[in-house]
Amino acid sequence: MKTFIRVAEVWLPDADHTVLTHGAAVAGPEAQGFCTSSQGMRFRLGEGLPGLAWQQGRPMLLKQLHGLPFLRAEAARAAGLSSAIALPVFLRGELTAVLVLFCGDDAQQAGAIEIWRNDPRVTTDMTLVEGVYSQGADALEAVSQDTYLPRGTGLPGLAWQQGHTVFMDDLASAPRFLRGASAHDAGIERGLALPWAARTQAEYVVTLLSSARTPVAQRVEGWVPGDAPGTLRRTFGFDEAQGPMGDATLPLGDGRSPVGKACLSGVPCVEALADGALVAVPVVSEGEVAEVVLLTL
Repeated sequence: MKTFIRVAEVWLPDADHTVLTHGAAVAGPEAQGFCTSSQGMRFRLGEGLPGLAWQQGRPMLLKQLHGLPFLRAEAARAAGLSSAIALPVFLRGELTAVLVLFCGDDAQQAGAIEIWRNDPRVTTDMTLVEGVYSQGADALEAVSQDTYLPRGTGLPGLAWQQGHTVFMDDLASAPRFLRGASAHDAGIERGLALPWAARTQAEYVVTLLSSARTPVAQRVEGWVPGDAPGTLRRTFGFDEAQGPMGDATLPLGDGRSPVGKACLSGVPCVEALADGALVAVPVVSEGEVAEVVLLTL
């Protein structure tokens, strides 16, 4: 099964915080060459997509991977990659990493990447900053551009209110997803919304929308610190083969697992599997890791 996310990269600041260096990456067979071409690259503040997200201090989306600020257009085209989002992670005000997620250009793919923002200087609502939408999702794009979401309303507004990731496995029937009809018409069924801490006055939510045929990931899980010291508790989980996943706990231990590493370090962790990959995404609130979202690609 092809997933909506095709490549995940982690870029790390050097000791002097002057450049970003390649930390790790995972990809399917068709994009291995792209990952190899990226390993020797370095990005200064404002340079390339990772450097731009670092400079702006907020999520940055590229709808098309050609021209500035993207510097690897040819390799991306050869790998069948069409769009990307860069997510800078700030722990206690310091950049720990920039996570970049790439999506493919498969004509059968149904989905969207969106960045929503509440700027209190402009409005009390959350509005769409920018988004990239698959073929056939023109109506969803149009309604999204005209949508104003109060806190707690809609998928982005719900994640904004709760301060935690929200996952919906059937958007058309979810009463709190206000764009269900247009999403259904575009073949989009799944929705993942992550509140994303930024170094700006505005608050951000990143949404990943996808179909069951090309889901965001084969498995999506949210983990938070457990009630018992040194444990993590699963707050939601959905497996494309098995459906909803129940509550679970796991020991934080010494941080050897991808979830544990991301929780303790505030650095996204990627790990290749025999038949896929894991991406552990730390979600920061008030300067500390509040949650880890685990994606199985």
